[in-house]
Amino acid sequence: MIKLCVGVAKVETLERRAAKGDWLTVHTRMTPKRATELEDGGSLYWVMKGSVVCRMPIVDITTRGEGKTSQCLIQLAPEVIRTAPQARRPFQGWRYLEPKDAPPDLSTMDAGDLPPELAKQLREMGAW
Repeated sequence: MIKLCVGVAKVETLERRAAKGDWLTVHTRMTPKRATELEDGGSLYWVMKGSVVCRMPIVDITTRGEGKTSQCLIQLAPEVIRTAPQARRPFQGWRYLEPKDAPPDLSTMDAGDLPPELAKQLREMGAW
């Protein structure tokens, strides 16, 4: 699942808020039809400043209420996993993100022939 991260411009801010317990529950109006699939190892990928930059694993999806007053609560794990930047146009709400289209985690990418210090700096800047 992919969603715009409104009000947060840097991954570091999201990491701090998640560590404090903020941003661990996302409220939406509609319950995803593929909720069971998302709870089984799915993640919420965050778009910041026009790029997917990180993800948070989905722990639970709960619907409260019925009809027009219903609300969906998406419970996230407190870990923020940085991903390779992937450009995205603005959109409303959330969208499904197929596993084949998801950006790879930075921790699984190969630095190749880059000097270790340069690779570290690129990761810290969110450029890799």
